[in-house]
Amino acid sequence: MALTKEEILHIATLCRIALSLEEVGQLREELSHILEQFQVLKELNTDDVEPIMHLANLKTVMRDDEVAPCLKKELILANAPRLEGDFFMVKVVLEE
Repeated sequence: MALTKEEILHIATLCRIALSLEEVGQLREELSHILEQFQVLKELNTDDVEPIMHLANLKTVMRDDEVAPCLKKELILANAPRLEGDFFMVKVVLEE
């Protein structure tokens, strides 16, 4: 499936990236090739292939999410280097 120049420019607009004419041509070729490979995969007979979730037999290492008592607010705020009321004061990250 060959993509058109207009489709590549539309994708670039959606991604909010600027492309030169050379990059548009290169991406058109590369993305068209990728889509052609999906077409090849689509034509494969997978009737006897059972679906799997993972290639390896993985087990989760996450613990169950259980309700537990939390620390008291005063104890938590006692460790803060700077406070404003009941809030931590931090340096500005983004300024308007």
